[in-house]
Amino acid sequence: MREGIAAIIKNESDMFLVAEASSGREAMEFFREHRPDITLMDIRLPDVDGIDALIAIRTEFADARIIMLTTFEGDVDIQRAFEAGAQGYMLKSMPRKQLLEMIRKVHSGSKQIPPEVAAHLVEHMGEESLSRREIEVLQKIAEGNRNADVATLLFISEETVKGHVKHLMEKLGASDRTEAVTLAIRRGIIHI
Repeated sequence: MREGIAAIIKNESDMFLVAEASSGREAMEFFREHRPDITLMDIRLPDVDGIDALIAIRTEFADARIIMLTTFEGDVDIQRAFEAGAQGYMLKSMPRKQLLEMIRKVHSGSKQIPPEVAAHLVEHMGEESLSRREIEVLQKIAEGNRNADVATLLFISEETVKGHVKHLMEKLGASDRTEAVTLAIRRGIIHI
């Protein structure tokens, strides 16, 4: 995917590819070295979460313009990216023309989000978000743990786990644990 995007950018007369990174740490290192006008950052990187790499870069370089690139439309990931300072959020499935247009618009100073991603984001606005502990419980459930196992892993009682499960299912509008996990993965609340 990275090579395909690089080829598209190299063919544009008004764009110049300065570096390609294969990991979050490499992206941070290359950003310091090259200081690009625009950075395309994948959300899922092999070593460091892309949003964490975005935060690290923007902490050091507050004016960095970073577009997050992903196959996911999870509203929680989108919110996290923009709260961390992303200027754009694009899907890997976007047509070439739209990708180039977004890079140019972010370069000129505007924030960009594809209409289909914006619609997905709006769909969940105003909903009560899961607490940090509810997310931890849900992550442990997604890993295949029973309530008793979750309680042991998180050093809480099994009754407390049951309470968290009840609340997170209500917040997600899920009818069972499997549906809660599926919805949470789709929305970017948890990752496997």
